[in-house]
Amino acid sequence: MTSKPTHSDSMFSKVLPVLTVSLAIIAIWYVAAVFLNAPIQKDKYERAKLSDWTISQLVSDTLAQDRPILPAPHQVAVEIYNTTVLKNITSKRSLIYHAWITLSSTMLGFLIGTLLGIFLAVLIVHNKALEKSLMPWVISSQTIPILAVAPMIIVVLNAIGVQGLLPKAFISTYLSFFPVTVGMVKGLRSPEVIYLDLMRTFSANRWDVFWKLRCPSSTPYLFTSMKIAIAISLVGAIVGELPTGAVAGLGARLLSGSYYGQTIQIWSALIVAAVLAAILVALISLANKMVLKRMGMSH
Repeated sequence: MTSKPTHSDSMFSKVLPVLTVSLAIIAIWYVAAVFLNAPIQKDKYERAKLSDWTISQLVSDTLAQDRPILPAPHQVAVEIYNTTVLKNITSKRSLIYHAWITLSSTMLGFLIGTLLGIFLAVLIVHNKALEKSLMPWVISSQTIPILAVAPMIIVVLNAIGVQGLLPKAFISTYLSFFPVTVGMVKGLRSPEVIYLDLMRTFSANRWDVFWKLRCPSSTPYLFTSMKIAIAISLVGAIVGELPTGAVAGLGARLLSGSYYGQTIQIWSALIVAAVLAAILVALISLANKMVLKRMGMSH
């Protein structure tokens, strides 16, 4: 008689693949760091006229350079620790401070983009003329590189006196509204014809059909598109900080690190941005499960 898998077994089966991939990435990262930093270290040995160096010494020195081409994982971890735990969160040297600045733009842009995406999707689904005229523009808007759009948005908004958080948020909005629009269009059209016909037999108007059938059916699609939108909103906020020469935000950390060749600072900001994106997506996933459970829908 076979025993049923326990909750701990289920958790282990989920964690093990992630842990395995993470360890593999770290191992490849260390190998790449040694390979890329070795030429610089050998050049240092030649300048110091040190000819009796060993492989173990070379590996050790390549993983401890002040300005490596590719910093080792432990160097990035130490930098993140020093700029989070050991720094006051109000300090401009704190990654938490910079992450909060970027997060503020991300959330505002995500909120505007989600509302705009839902609004456009409702118009497209309920109006054939708008579907043919509006949807091509929605799709073509994403063919323009964000690096080309961001400076124009910043310059135009600055010219009319809009500064600070909003310009970066609008760049996040520009990126995030698209997946929400496409996802909601598909979700609002997901109800089968038989259910639409059933609503009509009950003399339901378009408003009733929307709220009682289309809207609930589109909820899973909305949350799926929101996961993409929140991650891409973070990218938009970081990109928005680059052309402005911002002094705060993860984009500013990337910019200052590139100016002064501080690769460890650059990588620490990148890792923090990746962790922040993972947390935001996880929160959307949690909200998704809670809402679907409340609605009595299986996920």
